Amino acid sequence: MIFFQRTVYKNRNFRENQGLRFFFKKKRKDFLVEPALTRKRTLAARDRLSWHDRQIMSDKIVKKILLLDEIQSSETFFLYVAFRSEVETINLINELLRRGKQVVVPVTLVSEKRLLPVVIHDMDNDLVAGYCSIPEPRLELRSSNIIEGNQIDIIFLPGSVFDEEGGRMGYGGGYYDRFLAHEAPLAKRIGLAFEMQVIDKLTLQTHDEILDLIVTEKRLIRTMRK
Repeated sequence: MIFFQRTVYKNRNFRENQGLRFFFKKKRKDFLVEPALTRKRTLAARDRLSWHDRQIMSDKIVKKILLLDEIQSSETFFLYVAFRSEVETINLINELLRRGKQVVVPVTLVSEKRLLPVVIHDMDNDLVAGYCSIPEPRLELRSSNIIEGNQIDIIFLPGSVFDEEGGRMGYGGGYYDRFLAHEAPLAKRIGLAFEMQVIDKLTLQTHDEILDLIVTEKRLIRTMRK
């Protein structure tokens, strides 16, 4: 009888331990799946926006940006060139150039998994199709016009999903997170998003960088980034 009770307790402990392992394994899996699913659904919804609607909303976002005090007081701006259904940045880039600001556009170095910041002076002449056909500074400029990350005042970021606290989810490569953390940690970070890309709270990982400001066609979301 004593042997039987010990066997029962042993089997019960085994089942409980197995249950805990399954629980934590499932929670870890859910932690990884949830952000991926959120990204997939949000990007699919963004892709469904018409070209006309994206242009109207992008224009509203650009107008809000140009009224920011930070724009007047800053000199060097790092901007992505819009790809697919992202918030359009061409008008913003051209206006900053017209105002005599220094504009920096990234080159995606896939083998090194990082972004190379390169100064441009003319959208039509300085950009060519690069990684994933995204417009990037032409080859000759990648040696002569490189700028250090600590010289950048403001970085405008694309993304798939954002939240009310400045959280940002990119596209899975981590290029912008690494650039912010290691090359331009002091630059102000501004995310550009359509309102439908903003949710209450993202499930972030330790390497996900927080933004200072998110600009949508409807509002400005200022955060308390430390």
